[in-house]
This record gives sequence, structure tokens and C-alpha cells, in this order.
Amino acid sequence: MTDTAEPDWHISTGPLEHAGSAGILGIVNLTPDSFFAQSRCSATDAAVARALRLLDEGADIIDLGAESSRPGSEPVSPQTELERLVPVIDALRTQAPQAVLSVDTYHARTAAAVLDHGVQIINDISACSFDPELLDVLVQYKPGYVLMHCQGRPRDMQDHPVYADVVQEVTDFFEQKLASLVRAGLPENRVVLDPGIGFGKRMDHNLALMAHPEAWAFLGRPSLMACSMKSVFGDLLQLPTEERACATQVATALTCTRGYHWHRVHHVADTSRTLRLVHALSRGVPHA
Repeated sequence: MTDTAEPDWHISTGPLEHAGSAGILGIVNLTPDSFFAQSRCSATDAAVARALRLLDEGADIIDLGAESSRPGSEPVSPQTELERLVPVIDALRTQAPQAVLSVDTYHARTAAAVLDHGVQIINDISACSFDPELLDVLVQYKPGYVLMHCQGRPRDMQDHPVYADVVQEVTDFFEQKLASLVRAGLPENRVVLDPGIGFGKRMDHNLALMAHPEAWAFLGRPSLMACSMKSVFGDLLQLPTEERACATQVATALTCTRGYHWHRVHHVADTSRTLRLVHALSRGVPHA
């Protein structure tokens, strides 16, 4: 288990807390085409019910996505995103007013609208590169922000990903983008770093990034792991999507010991137990 202290991750109301040894973002996809079919909730009632269940199971944050970013996916408009998101957000704000909500979007218009509806975190696969006006929204609202690395766009990012040294290049990316965000006016403590597993990376790139978050620890920001059910387990273990849950839990345990303080997952109850076990085994039982 890493001995480094976990840096705080803040939203506008203060530091985010998590119940266990690491934080959990529970995934709710409001899309018809997300890569893991069991995470899709096309109806508002189903999405709200899933979110409430994930909160009961131990999710510290609910991460709502209204546009699939799977390899080969096509973008949707902010209007479509908002038609899917706003009814769910408003219902959760009524039924779970203390819940911390994140929205997975790179559109400035979508981000501003959901922040007005009480969302506290923007999870952006593009680092403000797909819609540069998103930076203005972040500076104005100062939400929590997931700064993620992606080579290319979802429609073509897996065609020919190339790196000389993926860990160093992602580290340099984080350093440059974090400095740019802070210069623009987003407080540094709002940012968490996500290396973007599966976003413009081959299997060897993904495994290197999962194993080495210490490379960017000098930036003083927490790291987020989002490998749940992803193709890295299909590539390595020849598992179809629906059979990757066990591999996801093993990877969650190991990446937690490497220094990933937040985990974005589909199966929250299992992850909560996994992280409790990691926490217990890292301390052990003192010898008499």
C-alpha cells in the first residue's frame, strides 16, 4: 500500500469525503449505446433508481453520462445530453439532496446547465480541447473537475495510438494542463487526474498507466482509475465485456495499492468490499 498521503479533492462547498480507504464513483449511463449494456438506463425512473441503489451500496459520487465515449462512438448534441440529464438530476436533487453528482461531458453548454441544476463535478474526457468554451464555464463555477488524458476522439482514438513513453507523456500532459487550468482561474484543489484507460491506448499503454500513478504524484493531485469492465481485460484475458467483473475487482485492489485514490466503477457494492479488504490487509494484524 502506498504510504503517500491522499491529496484533498474539493468541490465548491469544501473537500470531498469518502467512506472507505478510497472513493467510489458509481456509473449511471443515460445512453442507448454505452459499451457495458447493464449500465444503460434509457428511462428517467430507471436511472434514478440505479443511482439511489449505488448510493446505498457505498458510492461517494454518482457519475452521470449522456453521451457514449466508447471507441467508435459518434457525438451527440448538448440538447440531447440535457434532455437525458436534467430530469434525472432534478429527481436526485429531490430524493437524495446530499448526493454528490458528477456529469461526464465536454460540452460547455451542457456543463453550465447541469451546474445550474446542482451538479458539483464535471468529468471531461477532452481536457477542454473538444469545446474550448468549457474552460470559461469551469472558471466561472469552479466545480470539481476530472482532468483526463485522451489521444484523439472517441470515433478514431483506437485506430493508431502511438507513444514513445506513455507514462512520461501522460505525466507531461497533466503538468501542462493543470498549470493551464490554474492560470485561467480554476483552483488547483478542484482537480483530480485520470490517465484515460482505453482512450487512445493499447493494452500495454493501459497497463503501464494503471501501474504507475506515482509518476505524476509530484503534482499533488489525487488520481482516479476508470478501468471498470474495459477492453484492457478483454485484450489481456480474452474476456467478453459481460465477464470482466472479477478482473475489474482485482485491478481495483491493485491500483488502489499503487496510489489511485478514486475509482469509477459499474459495480459499487463489490468495489466497496474490495476496497475494505485492501484497507484491512494493508494494516494487517499486529503480532502478539
